[in-house]
Amino acid sequence: MTTQPPAIGTPLSELDTPALLVDLDALEHNFAHISELYADSVCKMREHAKNIKTPAILHKQIEAGGTVGGVCAAKVAEAEVMVEGGIKDILITSQVVTPDKIARVCSLSREADTKVAIDDERNLRLISSISDRADTDVGVLIEVNTSMDRAGIRRTEQGINLARLATDLPGVTFRGVMSHQSISGDPDTETRFSEGRRWMQMCVDVGNAIEDAGIPVEIVSTGETFTIDVAPGMSEVTEVQGGTYALMNTTSAYMEDFQFAAKILTTVISRPSDHIAIGDVGYRALAAPNGVLPSVEGHDDIEVDSLAPDHIILKSQDAMPLRVGDQFLLLSAQQDILVNRWDRFIGVRNGLVESVWPILARGCHH
Repeated sequence: MTTQPPAIGTPLSELDTPALLVDLDALEHNFAHISELYADSVCKMREHAKNIKTPAILHKQIEAGGTVGGVCAAKVAEAEVMVEGGIKDILITSQVVTPDKIARVCSLSREADTKVAIDDERNLRLISSISDRADTDVGVLIEVNTSMDRAGIRRTEQGINLARLATDLPGVTFRGVMSHQSISGDPDTETRFSEGRRWMQMCVDVGNAIEDAGIPVEIVSTGETFTIDVAPGMSEVTEVQGGTYALMNTTSAYMEDFQFAAKILTTVISRPSDHIAIGDVGYRALAAPNGVLPSVEGHDDIEVDSLAPDHIILKSQDAMPLRVGDQFLLLSAQQDILVNRWDRFIGVRNGLVESVWPILARGCHH
């Protein structure tokens, strides 16, 4: 059963908890920062839909500026929701290899500028065959493995050969190269820049080699939230696949230009001792990747001890400041897992509900 959404104007104190909130002032701050950062840059933002899964919110960054006018999607089903939601420029950042899903991509290409990642000749030929029969055109970007060691070509020659093949095959258009990166821990600015440049340069180098082979490269799509301010300084990079920055999470708190927008409103339902409180949300609704638990906003004196399926256990060294019936806000360590566990975002400003957005791409794994 799905609960009814709250009415616009409802005070936070009257919201049914737990609830996934979006601090609208923080969200708009984050979007405005991107708009300003990329205003005079060749490099633009291609926000990743897997982090928000809600076209209405993704449109807000496009409208604010600083973007390519489109988004990334991790899966075909996610891309379909974005196109249905009026977004007309899509990059599917995972390989699409089965005939049924390729046919769906071809259908999307009739409605939007649709591109997919590739790293395999047989896959490219299958996309070409299906797209040609459907009388459509699908853009392809060659994925380059950098720091993730998952999908992506491992040798520059592979990239050149795939690009050459894509220019010869019907039903597809070679558009460029792309890559993903990651960084662990709490890096300082110098580390972010040095590591980010090193990984992104691997993608740039493949693009340059393809151009040296006489094949134009339109798109170099690389970079993450941790390199949002690094990528504009690399002249060949045309777009960044940022996602976390919009809502933010605690493991990316070192990116101090962004504010926490996603928050989980919950209520104390028990206080079994002077140092322990129990809240009404658990791991069914929260994300704790690699055991990294959420934190309580505004309460450095309270730590999250553990999560049960539907409860959170809080502990404090001194007397627990939260009482039964008190509301408190949680900040998650990982947002795309978090978002996928909820039906809606509740946008709040000045303590009141201002917007309610269904999370339309929730569960779009295919």
